[in-house]
Amino acid sequence: MLGAIAGDIIGSVYELWNIKTKDFPLFKFGSHFSDDSALTVAIADSILHGQSYQQNLRRYFRRYPLAGFGKNFTLWALSPMPKPYNSWGNGSAMRVSPVGFAFNDLDTVLQEAKRTAEVTHNHPEGIKGAQATASAIFLGRTGKTKAEIKSYIENTFGYNLSRSLAQIRPNYKFDVSCQGTVPQAIIAFLESTDFEDAIRNAVSLGGDSDTLTCITGGIAEAFYGGVPEAIAKQTLNHLDQNLRSVTERFRAKFPL
Repeated sequence: MLGAIAGDIIGSVYELWNIKTKDFPLFKFGSHFSDDSALTVAIADSILHGQSYQQNLRRYFRRYPLAGFGKNFTLWALSPMPKPYNSWGNGSAMRVSPVGFAFNDLDTVLQEAKRTAEVTHNHPEGIKGAQATASAIFLGRTGKTKAEIKSYIENTFGYNLSRSLAQIRPNYKFDVSCQGTVPQAIIAFLESTDFEDAIRNAVSLGGDSDTLTCITGGIAEAFYGGVPEAIAKQTLNHLDQNLRSVTERFRAKFPL
């Protein structure tokens, strides 16, 4: 999950100022964690302590109200009787990475990914985006090749992963849908040579950079066996004590 958080922080400064190049500083003034990281840690916290996903998503919203949550999620989190709001947005995919690292069989990963999504994102596309992301992480950490991951995702979820970054990049714009984010994030991973290259691929597409790169980062961490030490250290330094503590405990309990 640290790879997802790294992707969020690295992508944060490029969300509103898209770049279409892989040549950029990974961390710079203004780099920060957003709702992507806060909710990723909320899911990890739930897994660590056997707590309700809904309960912790709402709790982390209250703890980090300025993290950049979307309008619909904010209304849901503040509601005395929260109900799913049929979202197909990429928020379900951005927070799901802990599921891919924590559970030891694909069926459970798919089931838990659905559970993390459907408290808010109960639209089929919202659930699909979370499941595709979590399953790519699971397959990556359990030794599957890129070709096997690509084949599974295409056949199971119907995403087209055969386009290249060069084909996507020129016309790709800000898109908060799962179907307009998750395939692109997976392709950024598929074309990469290592973790950092995957991150640079994702940011170079533009669009919803922090979320896109968050999704790519989780998959790349799983496949490449971790986050490079320098990037991991910088990432942890951008978190507060609570987020850092939960992240480190999760990584200790579910090592690669």
